[in-house]
Amino acid sequence: MPDLTAKPTVSIVVPFHNEEGNVTELYARLHSVMEDVDWEYQFVFVDDGSTDLTHKRLKDLAAIDPRVAVVRLRRNFGQTAALAAGFAHCKCDYVIAMDGDLQHDPAEIPRFLEKLEEGYEVVSGWRKHRIDNLLLRKIPSRCANWLMAKLSGVNIHDFGTTFKAYRRDLLSQLPLYGEMHRFIPALASAYGASICEIPIQNKPRKHGISHYNLSRTFRVMFDLLTIRFLLRYMSRPLHFFGRLGLINMGAGSAVALWLLIWKALYQTNVVEQHALLLVFAAVLVLLGLQLVALGLLGELGVWQYFNPSARKPYAVSEIFDLRGAGGIDVAPEWRS
Repeated sequence: MPDLTAKPTVSIVVPFHNEEGNVTELYARLHSVMEDVDWEYQFVFVDDGSTDLTHKRLKDLAAIDPRVAVVRLRRNFGQTAALAAGFAHCKCDYVIAMDGDLQHDPAEIPRFLEKLEEGYEVVSGWRKHRIDNLLLRKIPSRCANWLMAKLSGVNIHDFGTTFKAYRRDLLSQLPLYGEMHRFIPALASAYGASICEIPIQNKPRKHGISHYNLSRTFRVMFDLLTIRFLLRYMSRPLHFFGRLGLINMGAGSAVALWLLIWKALYQTNVVEQHALLLVFAAVLVLLGLQLVALGLLGELGVWQYFNPSARKPYAVSEIFDLRGAGGIDVAPEWRS
């Protein structure tokens, strides 16, 4: 039976990239907060290919505190990959992720823990009052968050912040690549997870420079399209590609039928007078066939994913197995 008296456990995952000026202060503040909380904890610090003294600072912390684990990536893989590496090294029941630039206040961790104890599986931070640049950060972020909420069906205000808490067993089921860490609530929602949101402070950066730029917004939008597709059509790709294929084939067939009727009524030379339209109809039909074929291939891939060993390249007639007792035992499927 589980030990009902055992303390809950939490891993704090923080990715760093060229944050040598923030490492020591963040650790000190995290340590102070966690010492006042009745939870067992560990820190998982990920060096995402830093070129400054970040890794040395992290190793020094790991040398003096056994609850600090440091994961160093060979190069800068990006925030999602760094978080995934950190999650893979978590050993506790719950996981809290946050940035390493001191814009997330460790003093708010107990509020996340309270929500986890209430039974929520994902607790998302909400930067209700942002201090960022209006044109470059606030407006694009507000538009992106509104669009993400509408397309994903998860009604939270801030997908972009890293400051979130999760159940570790839930994280192990979610794919993370690209900029997917932003969409963990949407992915978790598809698995039936309970999600809540709490307001958090958004503090100014003390040291170093921000790694955010507008190009990230475009990458996020592409990942948003991926999430939309995964949430709706991951297990039925033919419903997506087949629908597009039927629309194209229907449009091409309608154009071809119109040309046939035109030729029958007016005895015109369709090839000479409507050659481009005829080619357009043929292209639509061929494109539709290709989309349907792509959907079928996708269905085969899904079938193989969910049934990796359901089929074998042979058929068995019957099986006899000589047992140690000297008798012959027919396999159960052949017993009458």
